[in-house]
Amino acid sequence: MSDQTLRMAFVMDPIEAISIDEDTTFVLMLEAQRRGHRIFYVDPASIGVRLGEPEAVVTEVTLRREAGNHCALGASRRVLLDAEIDVAFQRVDPPVDAPYILATQMLALCRRTRVLNRPESILAYNEKLFALHFREWMTETTVTRSIPELRDFLAQMGGEMIVKPLDGRGGEGVFHARAGDPNLESIFEQATAFGRRWTMAQRYLPAVRRGDKRILLLEGEPLGALLRVPAEGESRANLHVGGRAEKTDLDADDRQIVEALGPVLAREGLFFVGIDVIGGRLTEVNVTSPTGVQEVNALDGVCLEARIIDRAEERAP
Repeated sequence: MSDQTLRMAFVMDPIEAISIDEDTTFVLMLEAQRRGHRIFYVDPASIGVRLGEPEAVVTEVTLRREAGNHCALGASRRVLLDAEIDVAFQRVDPPVDAPYILATQMLALCRRTRVLNRPESILAYNEKLFALHFREWMTETTVTRSIPELRDFLAQMGGEMIVKPLDGRGGEGVFHARAGDPNLESIFEQATAFGRRWTMAQRYLPAVRRGDKRILLLEGEPLGALLRVPAEGESRANLHVGGRAEKTDLDADDRQIVEALGPVLAREGLFFVGIDVIGGRLTEVNVTSPTGVQEVNALDGVCLEARIIDRAEERAP
């Protein structure tokens, strides 16, 4: 634990709207506050550049684990980040759209402030496409905007596959496509925006019924894991669409995947990452705002945010 009081900014979606029992950013902020660090909220829309220096409106906050009364906002002021902030967590949820990209590019201008995760790497590695750098650990996958190619891939996969957007989050826009479904063409049209948008299709893995494993990594090292089990009649295991969190451990396949990804994540400054694994197959590498800390804490009786803030203190300028 650092003896130095740090100024920590959290670039995030509206702080008033977070779920205090689920949100990972909330417990990171609470832990930093518990240690006596100064905590600031930053709306990404406030980020700018003044005479070449990145700036933002920062609002000092006090947090409490009290539903409906979880934050007290102090005065807001516009500051030069390198002069006023030691560590900035980029925790805005996808989609990685134009405003997200521009805000992150401006954060990349910071020279003294330590931005976690590294902005250049967030922008370089799409969460779906990043996994393809480790395709020996993935199931069969295609990325296309062609509806005929999706039809062909479905036939190759035996008439069953998953279709998902490249810029989605939390299971949004994910379809379980099956041959013979009268809505199949509509699914392909929506997924590709009538052939104008790339989409990812993957072999359907029946192992998802046993759970989609979220593995949290800190600078490439395993931090914790949980199993997200889909609700009855639901293909998606995401917790906010009814998935159930269960305790789990890393098996041999998981460890080999972590060994393959870990050095790359550490090298690229991807400080805190969540990877998704189904039946020993890597499906996603979440680099923007990975979640799961509170669920692992509850299942395993740990305090993962303490380890994350420990490491952030070590990386502070």
